[in-house]
Amino acid sequence: MLATPGPLPTGPEWVYEVKWDGMRLLAEVTDGELRLATRNGRDVTADFPELAGLTAIAPDLVLDGEVVLLDDGVPSFAALTDRMHGPVAAAKALARPVTFMVFDVLRLYGVPLLERPLHERRATLDRLDTASVPTLALSPLYTDGRALFEATARRGMEGIVAKQRESPYLAGGRSPGWVKVTHRHTQTCLVGGWRPERTGAGTRVGALLLGVPDGGELVFAGKVGSGLAGTAVQRMLSELLGELEQPSPPFRDRPPRADSAGVHWCEPVVAVEVAHLGWTSAGKLREPVFRGVRADVTPQDVRREG
Repeated sequence: MLATPGPLPTGPEWVYEVKWDGMRLLAEVTDGELRLATRNGRDVTADFPELAGLTAIAPDLVLDGEVVLLDDGVPSFAALTDRMHGPVAAAKALARPVTFMVFDVLRLYGVPLLERPLHERRATLDRLDTASVPTLALSPLYTDGRALFEATARRGMEGIVAKQRESPYLAGGRSPGWVKVTHRHTQTCLVGGWRPERTGAGTRVGALLLGVPDGGELVFAGKVGSGLAGTAVQRMLSELLGELEQPSPPFRDRPPRADSAGVHWCEPVVAVEVAHLGWTSAGKLREPVFRGVRADVTPQDVRREG
């Protein structure tokens, strides 16, 4: 279940949570065996060995939440990106473990809870014995949305999610019963090409050409160069884009020559998230900054946000 972007709803029928800036995961325990999956169904159990203790909560359950890496109590998406793309040795994971911020329970002891209202599911979640799992935390609920929104702004956090107390869980859907309200603009895009840096050997990625699907076609949304300099980012992009090259641009309309000169076109299957200052009248992202690769998002999930 995904949240719908919108203004902050108020009233006694709503509760509020921090919008955790992490990687959405479903944790399923069946007969004592754990499987961690992204929202697109990719099995990432081996990526987060520090979550193996979730099997101690119950022999059969499904939890929904976000994996985060915290810096002084604030989630760091940049720090998490290096953990999102492959198995990790237990020793390395435990040196800096993630935290699984759980906000919903969808099944318990074989009983589906999807049609139960949120307040019942949350009460069930609160009764679970989670204290024995140090890498799990329950996402706190608040009743004052405006105060929480202001507090998250002061902490430099992404925003909040408002949830209707009576809302069921719509698996795989975007529901008006969950509303996300953010402090900054972010957009998930598909990479349609990349330009090498103008200096050096030409193998480093200097800019990504971004697109957003519209009516079955990929619309050029501009390019991003800020945020690509890190060694880990360069290694990740090289690995992901290296085998996707194609001879022609995947966009509905060929990008302007100023943006496309020297570009390596690629199959648009890699999703990345950028922060930006809004959209121009020409439909391009204003001053985008690369935040990370979204390994938990499929091309079919990507759409324009605002």
